[in-house]
Amino acid sequence: MFPRDLEKQDQFHSVDPDRHPFSQSDSLCNCVEKVEEQGPHALNSSALCSTTSRRQIVTTLQPTRSHLTCLSDDAVPNSTPPQDISADQAKYAVGWDGDDDPLNPRNMHTARKWLITFTMALCSMCVTCTSSLYTLTYNQMNKEFGNSRIVATLGLSLFVFGLGLSPMVLSPLSEFYGRRPIYIGAFIFFTIWLIPCAVAPNIETMLVARFFDGLSGSAFLSVAGGTVGDMFSQSQLQAPMMVYTASPFIGPGLGPIIGGFINFFLNWRWSFYILLIWSGLMLAAIIFLIPETYHPVLLRNKARKLRKETGDDNYKAPIEIMDRSIARTVIRSLYRPFLLLVLDPMCLNLCLLSSILLGILYLFFGAFNLVFTTVHGFNLYQIGLSFCGLLVGMLLAIASDPLWQRNYLRLVRKNSNKSEPEYRLPPSIGGAVLTVIGLFWFAWTIHPSIHWIVPIIGSGFFGAGTVLVFSGVFTFLVEAFPLYAASGLAANSFARSSFAALFPLFALQLYNKLGYQWASSLLAFLTLVMAPFPYIFFLYGGRLRQKSRFASTGK
Repeated sequence: MFPRDLEKQDQFHSVDPDRHPFSQSDSLCNCVEKVEEQGPHALNSSALCSTTSRRQIVTTLQPTRSHLTCLSDDAVPNSTPPQDISADQAKYAVGWDGDDDPLNPRNMHTARKWLITFTMALCSMCVTCTSSLYTLTYNQMNKEFGNSRIVATLGLSLFVFGLGLSPMVLSPLSEFYGRRPIYIGAFIFFTIWLIPCAVAPNIETMLVARFFDGLSGSAFLSVAGGTVGDMFSQSQLQAPMMVYTASPFIGPGLGPIIGGFINFFLNWRWSFYILLIWSGLMLAAIIFLIPETYHPVLLRNKARKLRKETGDDNYKAPIEIMDRSIARTVIRSLYRPFLLLVLDPMCLNLCLLSSILLGILYLFFGAFNLVFTTVHGFNLYQIGLSFCGLLVGMLLAIASDPLWQRNYLRLVRKNSNKSEPEYRLPPSIGGAVLTVIGLFWFAWTIHPSIHWIVPIIGSGFFGAGTVLVFSGVFTFLVEAFPLYAASGLAANSFARSSFAALFPLFALQLYNKLGYQWASSLLAFLTLVMAPFPYIFFLYGGRLRQKSRFASTGK
């Protein structure tokens, strides 16, 4: 399953609308806040949560890539109020005016929904393409600035590290201010920070600008998936989420291909000029094409309009009734991911596996240049084209999603139509095997006597395996840690970005010291050591969850 599954509830865990009124959202969110503070066992305390909230809390939370949404997307607006808010609050609670409310993003025209989806996918691709396209500027830029290759590589590491840091702040802020302000503000700064990259007079300017560029660009990797879920119902979600989720994987593979041609025929600064044009067009598209879609914020706007029109200040949206602190929400999003990494072995090992794979992927941006230049005499644009293997492998893995979905449904049926988080791990099991095969294949076909297409095919196996591992890990973390899904995904994001920032820094030293074959084999052995963990958790995850402080026991 791919990250689109994070945006919807599984058909075997769907909420019955008749028992899940929209007006209960405020009390439910308050219950979630208390449970997050005191742990899952707080669900058993009647002093903390009403019976209704205890029954609904696990199935109501809508996990996204970056944060949890307390308000149910599929709730019914006109229902009896919950037990723990006053009758007056229930009377003036603002919801949708039926299923056909024009303010509800679900009721947009289908063509407009798809236009927004493609726009966000292109923005996401632009950000991740920016991370890797930079690696093809090294030769020209280093000659102009007089710096070493390792110093130039810091520009890649700082950008990726920035991508992993800001989601822990941007995601909770989007819960208070909505998605559109985050998109516009973040992409304005992303575009601005490309300017000093393009006109940098020295490497120091480049490094600082690259870090802040990555810090600004992460909004479309951490928040945007929720917009797709805002617009499409569960039955419509598969295709648009597939389009959106493909874009962050396509970007890193596409960057070197584009950069190879730019830096072979033009000055290296044109890499950033073209990125600047692309991001400027995307910024204009965001401003004119992407509206606010976050349901709680739209209802808050609706409540404000009602208060202004009627003069009655009693009208409140559920988000206005919630007693939530911005500072407390942000602080919690900063420290809880580290608790999960330290205290839960399943989260730690799966995050470590995906982190190693992303680290190797970004290490390849330097290794491919060295290997194919030395062994096969590639020029710059040919080096860029050598990443086609990774790109094709990733696309094939994405296209295989229906097969994994059928396997998941088979496991559920076999278990009396009851889903378990471990049923999300088969893609990771298969993907881990593919990464090991791909890396050993790549390692021992790097010879002048072997055609260059052979190691590129091996890299395709690695690319496909990486995508499959990510998809299984993402969905497992959400289902295994339903009350802490946001923290689990944030832990994964931070760990992956840290490894992706670190690995490129020793790529050349590793390959020059050990030789091309054994350096790649060392990377393969790392993945071989970690590869059994998805299978171990598939077999014994249920027992481990019972002993976990954070995971759901399924009871």
